[in-house]
Amino acid sequence: MASALLAACAAEEPPPPAEGPAPDLVEKALQVPGFADFLAVDGDAVWVTNDGRVEKWSTTEKLASFDVPRPCGTMAIAEGSLWVANCKGAELYRINLGTATLEAKVPTGLANPKGETNVVAGAGSVWVASDPAGAVARIDPATNAVIATIPVAAETWYLAFGFDAIWAVSSEGKLLQKIDPATNTVVGTVALGETPGFLAAGEGAVWVQEQGDGTVAKVDPETLAVAGRTKVGDNLKWGDIDTGGGAVWLRTTDDQTMVVIDPESGAIRARLGEAVGSGALRWTPAGVWTSAHDNQTLSWWSAPVAK
Repeated sequence: MASALLAACAAEEPPPPAEGPAPDLVEKALQVPGFADFLAVDGDAVWVTNDGRVEKWSTTEKLASFDVPRPCGTMAIAEGSLWVANCKGAELYRINLGTATLEAKVPTGLANPKGETNVVAGAGSVWVASDPAGAVARIDPATNAVIATIPVAAETWYLAFGFDAIWAVSSEGKLLQKIDPATNTVVGTVALGETPGFLAAGEGAVWVQEQGDGTVAKVDPETLAVAGRTKVGDNLKWGDIDTGGGAVWLRTTDDQTMVVIDPESGAIRARLGEAVGSGALRWTPAGVWTSAHDNQTLSWWSAPVAK
């Protein structure tokens, strides 16, 4: 993130102790009727799941909308399209970014039809957890077809891509799995804490919310060792996580809107915003997007404008 986003500011307890630099961000909240939740960054704009639709927003207004029966989970952007899980049909919608029109429906199955899931892009493919018994589907954007199904632990539905691998979490199994796209196989696993959930791969590690423990686990992508943990609060349920600009960005439910973690030390740099319930988060080089569906808001956090 730009240096202005990393100006020093005080952080709060609990431990680990804060250390600088911490972001100095100003929130601009937009009213978004319905149930604004999961986010995908599209240039200067963002796509958000809502009741029966996905919407594209700028920092000032809604730009586009497309009906999806029940959009759920995080979305992916790849090959000029938005890829959205539809929990009602257990399928992926492929929506053209420029025209906001439907390009394809891909019958994949969904491991978690309740909606806590991830669609991710990487290694030339789109990936989604497709069976609660334990499977991840790999979709080829050139054909809109499932080209591989990877066996994984039961109740795996949280995914991330980074470090040339797909990372898959089984919450029930308390397990992180590393999938090699070259072989479509699980090549390593990591035992995790209580109720692991959303994760992100970047800033030198794979970061997993251990929701039941209120911690974020740092996993070395090569050795598959847990390199550290950051205690954030009593729990981390129903939040989100992303990386970028030399920080780990954590959307929380209790105590504050988000927490910023130093990736080297694991120290908390800042706690930002009021507690606004569950929602999502995505980092960009210019600022951070967060949603708060209980408040029907979508927020853009950016550096204050110099006077």
